Formats: sequence, structure tokens, C-alpha cells
Amino acid sequence: MTDGFLARLVRRTSIEGLQSEEHRTGLRRVLGGRDLIAIGLGTMIGGSIFTTIGSGVAKAGPAVIIAFLLAGLASMFAALCYAELGAIVPIAGSAYTYAYATLGQLVAWIIGWDLILEYAVSAAPVASAFSSSVQTAAHSLFNVALPVWARTAHWEHAGAWWAFWSFDPSKTTVDVIGALFILALSALLVVGIKETATSNNAFVVVKIGALVVFVIVGLSLFHASNLVPFAPLGFGTIAFGANGNGIVPAAALVFFSYIGFDTATTTAEETRNPKRDVPVGVLGSLAIGTVIYCAVAIVLVGIVPWQHVDQNAALLAAIEPLHNPLVEAIITIGVIAGTTSVALTSLLGQSRIFYVMARDRMLPPSVAAIDPRFQTPARMTIITGLIVAVLAFVVPLDALLELVNIGTFSAFIIVCAGVIWLRYKRPDLPRPFRSPFVPFFPLCGIVLSLFLSTVGLGPFTWLRFIVWLAVGLVIYFCYGFRQPVPGATQTP
Repeated sequence: MTDGFLARLVRRTSIEGLQSEEHRTGLRRVLGGRDLIAIGLGTMIGGSIFTTIGSGVAKAGPAVIIAFLLAGLASMFAALCYAELGAIVPIAGSAYTYAYATLGQLVAWIIGWDLILEYAVSAAPVASAFSSSVQTAAHSLFNVALPVWARTAHWEHAGAWWAFWSFDPSKTTVDVIGALFILALSALLVVGIKETATSNNAFVVVKIGALVVFVIVGLSLFHASNLVPFAPLGFGTIAFGANGNGIVPAAALVFFSYIGFDTATTTAEETRNPKRDVPVGVLGSLAIGTVIYCAVAIVLVGIVPWQHVDQNAALLAAIEPLHNPLVEAIITIGVIAGTTSVALTSLLGQSRIFYVMARDRMLPPSVAAIDPRFQTPARMTIITGLIVAVLAFVVPLDALLELVNIGTFSAFIIVCAGVIWLRYKRPDLPRPFRSPFVPFFPLCGIVLSLFLSTVGLGPFTWLRFIVWLAVGLVIYFCYGFRQPVPGATQTP
């Protein structure tokens, strides 16, 4: 009995079986490498760089540039592993699929559950940022304002932070625009992947254009003296749950800006040549995003002394001395386009991960049905959109942003471990893309992810993460564990 129980937990799907699935999918294969780069950038570059950078500067000073490079280094090691596994197993599902093929069913469920933090949960606060930008523009241009109760999601607690039942209904407000925004994007996702990719490509061009304008215009206000002292707060306290200020805590915070390059892997079954295009999408989006982040960070801390950077609207506040309404409008449009593309691609990634989990019977298979007209997992997309819309409507998610980061760190660790495992167990597998310096690079990815998550994130984040995992395990043992495993192989 025990042997059967343990064997089930580590049972894996067959690599060869997954590769054969590549040709039996009902999804439309219409995406190319450039589309995947845009999808990765769509999730990476958005509300996070326009907002998180201000908080990062407050934690590290001008050395926020090093924080971006440190977070980017951890992402690079993971991206190389994503690229290798994505080329070997060109199936939707991202880290969940890779874990199921390498480390077994239990680890796959855990990582699939954690990816909800990366995609679904992160889409809700992005919707709130979109709502805030639209309301600000409507008020300034047309003097139109929503009723107070409909502007933003807020709970007034009467007790401790964890006593969610103690909120005061009379002081509770909701975010109407944020919820409608999520539902509209979900409808676009249902209509088709090509239409979604075309819309996302346009949003990516607009928001990158806005950041390029900021860099070019900001150079006229640049003062090298603002970069001294470069690291006024040092590296920070190196201890578990230290959080606080310094380069390492700042890296753990601005890491939120890097989340999303792996979204390219979730669309592998909708890509014309996934063995080539998935590595191009993953590595290309990460490289372009890192260059943009560092350029924006350098210009920002050169314009404004780090102590005076606005944490809520860093870029707009930095260019205010120019008194140029056109530039300010471009940055505002960039924020709106950025939040739109992030929410769109986050919903895309989450719906595809749920789709694959349902196809594997880890969730009810009925929700994974492909719509014959649109050739998309319409039912799952609608369910995902409704869940995220409810979150955006009623739940204030500021405290969950760190949870998004820790969920992604755990995915990175699993993917890096999966590459090492496959190189050892299946050296014979054809690898259209090979990550260099294995196992050194994957081990660096594991160590850096563990370091940033344990030192840079606070103890309350870890407590919430443990509770999240516990809930996920209850669901797994009540449903997924009891289902037959399609195409499984027994662990040798």
C-alpha cells in the first residue's frame, strides 16, 4: 500500500508520449518566434516597471541597477532551462508540464498550483493599475469620476491581517473597471489566439515606445552626481526573511518585473515550429526586457536623487520638470498599454496551464474542451477570467505581490532541477536547444532563486505561501491523486 502510494506521487508522463501529443492538439498553430517574444514581453514589461521601480530605488538607491541585473541573472539561468525543456517537450503547460515529465506527479501539481500565483493572481493587481490609470485620465480630461464604492477594491479590517472575516462591510469598496477589464480580455482570448497575439503585439510596441521616449527625453535631465553614493544602503541584511533595505531585498522586489518571459512556453501547442520558436521567445523576451529595465533604471536615478523618487509614479514624476504634456501623455498611454498586455498574456498563460492540467486529469477534463469554432479552450478561459475578475473586483491584492514572486521562484527551481535530472536520466534525448554548462548553470539558477526568495522576502510571505501550498495539497489528494494518469511511466 505504501509502495503504491509513494510510486503514484513520483509517477511521470512519458517524454515520447508528450512529443506525440504535439501533433494531436486541436489548437491553432499560427504563432512564430516574434509572436512569442512579444508574448513574453507582453507579460514582462507592464505596470511592474512603471510602478515597482520606484519602490526598488527606495530600497537600494542608485544600486537598483545592480538589483535589476541580479534578478535578471537568476532569470537568465532559468530561461536557458526553460528553452531546453520547451524544445524537448513542445507542449503547453510550461513548468507544470516539464515537472510532470521529469520529477513526477506530486511536484507537477505543486508547481502547477504555484503558477496560479504567477499568472492568475498577478493579473488582478495589474487590472487594478489599469483601472486607476483609466479613472485618472477620465477625471483629468472629462471631469468624470465613479462613485467612491466602485473605484477600487478595499477591505477595512477590524482585527489582525489574517482575520479576513473581520472586515467592515460599510467601508468595503470594489473595483468595477478592473473586473470589466478582465472580462473583456477573456472574451478576446476566447475569440482566438491569432487575434490575441496581434492585439498584444500592438500593445507591446506602444509600451516599449513609451519607455524609449522616457529614456531619450530623460537624458536631457540626467546628472551623474545623482549616482553618488551608488549603494547607500549596501547589500542589506543577509538572513532568512530579512527583507528590509539593500540591493538583495530590492532584487527580490523588482524581480516582479521579470515575471512573464516564460509565458512563451505556455503557447507551445499554438506555435508553428515550437522546437525553434520557444527558445527564441523565451531568451529573446528576457534579453530585450533586461536591456530596457537597466536603461530605464539608469536614466531614472540620474534624473532624480534617489531619496526623492516617487514610489507610486516614478517615471511621470521624474519628467515633470520638462512641463511637456505630450511626453506625459505618451507615458500615461504606455502605462495603460502595458497593464493591458500584462493582464492579457497572464490570462493566456493561466488558461493554457489549467487546460493542460485538466487534460492530464489533475482538474476535471470537461473544462479542457476545445471550442470547435474558435479552436481555443473557451470554457477554461471563461472560468479563469471569471475567477480573476472576482479577485480584481473585491480583493485588495497589494500584499500578494510578494506571493507572486515566491511562486515564480519555486517554478524556476523546479525547471532548473528538471534539466539536471533529464541530462542524467535521458542523455539520449534529442535536444534542439541545449542549455550550456549543465549542471553548473541550472545549479546557479536554483541557488540564486533560493537566495533571493529566502533573504529578500519577509516571513509573512513565507507563511502565506505555506498556507497556499497546504490548500493545494488538499485539493490534489481529494481529486487529482485519485484519477488515472494518462501516458504515465513508472519511476525506475
